Amino acid sequence: MLKSILSISGKPGLYKLVSQGKNMLIVESLLDGRRSPAYGNDKIVSLGDISMFTNADDVPLRQVLKNMLEKENGAEVPIDSKKANNADLSAYLEQVLPDFDRDRVHPNDIRKLISWYNILVKSGNTDFEEKVEESDTEGAQVE
Repeated sequence: MLKSILSISGKPGLYKLVSQGKNMLIVESLLDGRRSPAYGNDKIVSLGDISMFTNADDVPLRQVLKNMLEKENGAEVPIDSKKANNADLSAYLEQVLPDFDRDRVHPNDIRKLISWYNILVKSGNTDFEEKVEESDTEGAQVE
C-alpha cells in the first residue's frame, strides 16, 4: 500500500498514484482528493522506499507507522507537530521507535512523520503491512 503513496517536494501533503502518462504521473491528493500531474522534474518519493535511522539498522517507514498505529489505537497523534517543541517530538518518537538515532533524525523529520501518519489515518490508508508473495520453494525439503 505504501508503494503507491507518494511525497512530492514543493507540494503539501501526500498523494496516491492513480495513473502514469507520458513523462508524468497522475496523482490524487489524500487531503482533498484533487487530481493533478506530477512531472519528472519533481522530486517524487514513495513512502515504501523511506526508512528511519536507528542506532542499529534502518527501520522501514511502514514499521514505524505500524508502531504509531498500535500506540494510538488507530487514532491520530494528539500532538500538534507544528507547535510542539523538539523535546516533545523526540519523546514521542522514543515511545514509538526507542532506538532511533538522535543525531540523524531531526525534529523536522519527526514533524513530517507525524503529519504523514495523520494524513494516512484521516484518509483511511492504515494498511501498513508489507504484502509478501509466497515463494514456490516454500515447503521444499532439503536433501
